[in-house]
Amino acid sequence: MASLENSVIVGIDGSAASTGAVAYAAHTAATRRIPLVLVTSYTMPAAMFAEGMVPPQPVYDELEKECQPIVEQARATALKVAPDIEVSHAIVEGNPSQVLIDYSRKAKMVVLGSRGLGGIKGMVLGSVSASVASHAYCPVVVTREDTDDLDRTGPVVVGVDGSEVSAKATSWAFAEASARDATLIAVHTWMDPQVQAAAAGIALTDEDWRQLEEQQLETLSERLAGFSDRYPDVRVERVVTRDRAVRALVERAEDAQLVVVGSHGRGGFTGMVLGSTSRALLQASPCPVMVVRPESHS
Repeated sequence: MASLENSVIVGIDGSAASTGAVAYAAHTAATRRIPLVLVTSYTMPAAMFAEGMVPPQPVYDELEKECQPIVEQARATALKVAPDIEVSHAIVEGNPSQVLIDYSRKAKMVVLGSRGLGGIKGMVLGSVSASVASHAYCPVVVTREDTDDLDRTGPVVVGVDGSEVSAKATSWAFAEASARDATLIAVHTWMDPQVQAAAAGIALTDEDWRQLEEQQLETLSERLAGFSDRYPDVRVERVVTRDRAVRALVERAEDAQLVVVGSHGRGGFTGMVLGSTSRALLQASPCPVMVVRPESHS
């Protein structure tokens, strides 16, 4: 198997959602000019052996052999999308979540598939994806089975809130937009001051709203300035809105090829549970979602 360094890892299980994830991962590997690694796993049936007993090697060999058709199917899908990429694979005994988390320590990104709203199966969105997105050491992209992600040529969308992890997500978004020759739409939402003003008995005028929006737009521009200098080829569209973050991002994801969001970790990802914004995006986004955590390496 090729080195995991600077590669795209994709979790595979033979499902249609997994096949879509492979196609997306192969396309991404091609645009980035980096290798693709197909990863699947199996678990030893606990009922077959007494506790502490080491199964004989032929048992491992047979379980690995059963995974081979999944690998070959995924390889064919990847090479159909990107004939020139380097493709390797790994068939690993162990919990699929932990396998992918371990691999994420060196990988550029991990890609997983989702069957759509609430869809859960094996290596796709569900407990595995929640765990991987919660603990991976690199960004995790979740694709959707019910959309043709490769036909999308629209913008890359990123949520910007001024936090450190948001800056990391913004950096990834610029890199993806550059690699895809796509426009970047930077979306900044803020706590609706109308609620606060109403509570204080203050009526905001149209001029007040205009000044607030100008201030927020200036703040957003400042947060993007350094990245624009690093990626002068990326055209940036700045959006400031009082809408809820998820709704604003989903709305602009309709024609997008990727939405990038940072996860704060505190009150966001807890154990196996995704944070509210990331979870809602993974459920509602019409395009692939990249989740970037504070621990994500570049």
